[in-house]
Amino acid sequence: MVSIGLRPSEADGRTVPRHWESDLIVGNLNKSAIGTLVERASRYVMLVHLDKDRTAEAVRDGLVHTMRDLPAPLRRTLTWDQGAEMSEHKSFSTATNIDVYFRDPASP
Repeated sequence: MVSIGLRPSEADGRTVPRHWESDLIVGNLNKSAIGTLVERASRYVMLVHLDKDRTAEAVRDGLVHTMRDLPAPLRRTLTWDQGAEMSEHKSFSTATNIDVYFRDPASP
């Protein structure tokens, strides 16, 4: 797990596209989930529908499927919280060539 403190500084200013933030939104009674992908500079949003399955493998597969369609220059980093749903971050990085960084604990 790589800390957000090691993320490239160009991602902090929101001026250079290709840096993404992501999180998981869980529906009522945990019956559904959606992954969010927000490009930091443009604020462009993509959603990853996950149904009831929020396993690390399902999240990884959904993110890979969604991010793979983007042109390579728009895929550099992804920042996530430290939830267990991103425990497959290494295989996500391998599949997409996107570096993953994690927020500090208790830091939204």
